[in-house]
Amino acid sequence: MTLDPVHFDGIARLARRIDHGADERDHREFAETVWETFLDPLEDRRGRTVLEPVDDVSRHRVDLESVALCETPFESQHGLDSGTINPTTFKNGLVIDIAQAAMSATPSELDLHRSRTVVATVHSSDETATVDDRWDRFDEGYSRSRAVKVPPLPRFAEGVVHALALYLAESEHALAHADDVADLLVLDGPLYPRGLLHWSDQHPDLADFLLEDPRPTTVLENYVRLVEDFVDREVPLVGFVKNPATRVLTRTLKRKEESIDALWNDDSAFFTRILECGEYVDDVAGGGGGGGDRWERDTDALTHTGWFRSRGGVDRPLSPEGDALGVDRELALENYEVTFCVVYDPRDDLCYRVEAPYAFTRDPDVRENLTRQLLQDIAVAHGPPTIVEKADELARISNAEKSSLRETLEERFDTAQDRTYDDHRWGEEFA
Repeated sequence: MTLDPVHFDGIARLARRIDHGADERDHREFAETVWETFLDPLEDRRGRTVLEPVDDVSRHRVDLESVALCETPFESQHGLDSGTINPTTFKNGLVIDIAQAAMSATPSELDLHRSRTVVATVHSSDETATVDDRWDRFDEGYSRSRAVKVPPLPRFAEGVVHALALYLAESEHALAHADDVADLLVLDGPLYPRGLLHWSDQHPDLADFLLEDPRPTTVLENYVRLVEDFVDREVPLVGFVKNPATRVLTRTLKRKEESIDALWNDDSAFFTRILECGEYVDDVAGGGGGGGDRWERDTDALTHTGWFRSRGGVDRPLSPEGDALGVDRELALENYEVTFCVVYDPRDDLCYRVEAPYAFTRDPDVRENLTRQLLQDIAVAHGPPTIVEKADELARISNAEKSSLRETLEERFDTAQDRTYDDHRWGEEFA
């Protein structure tokens, strides 16, 4: 049933009752002030550096057609992704998620594409439940699987089984196939397991789990060893974050003693402001407001920031000041530090965050090659790099497959999925 026109108009009229505060020009001007004044470096109220430019605070613009046709800095690329069935609760008290990781390659490598690492994480309210957690081979040895039981954390069961399955499968697959990567590895997502690192400040029970249970530490150690392996072989790796949701810059500004009132919800909104190119033009239709003009975005060029060293939020544990959750780091600590640049694609009005260890971005030539490669990939693919989308396709578990797997698990456990009304109403569409 759709809204009647009168109901639609009634809802739309609510907008007239909302004063949205500063206008568009003020938002842009304030973002420019922050960009020019606070980021070299950005310090919190205790004087600790949160963001610092690798070289300088800079913005760059590249023509879409020109960068798409430029010479490729890396002869080959590999992508890595992990997909899950999503946490599933059963009536016998089990909460399970299953993840499979896959690696893509350009040029294609069929044997590599066939390989999978599959991890099932299990939470049980029954303390007598057991899991055989040994690795097992299948598909003629091309793939391997493992089941892992997590400790009783009823309040966080779904989040824990999901994060551990996702990151354990991804990191184990990356380590297993690290030697297959000769030029560049692109992770579909952040450089380190951001979702897991968030636990330290979410709730005391999760913080204790991080400190006391070896499994989260093992997952993080896998990523640390991955960085060490690639640094040792001088092969760059990056993380491509499609939906960056960091609030380090925004939160730091709001907490400064000067009490700076940031006018955006997250860091992506800020970077969009300072990277979007365009101009104010006469609003002939009269609907733009703001004195009869409107903002017209330039869509023929990609824009991006220079690279920053990040030591705030979930990036802090892997900074020189962090403890990496107790994981031993064999290289000089600054090598592991998260550095990032932000790329803005005006065609879709989207920001992407590209992360890499400081071990690579400290070198101006490597930094330039990584930037150029990712810009070219985005320009050509009109979105995330093709190598990332290729890995996503390999690792993705379709809704129909999720449903079949859940039915198989129901038969195996002689129980039924603990369904809600939403499951009944929406079915597989939102599985």
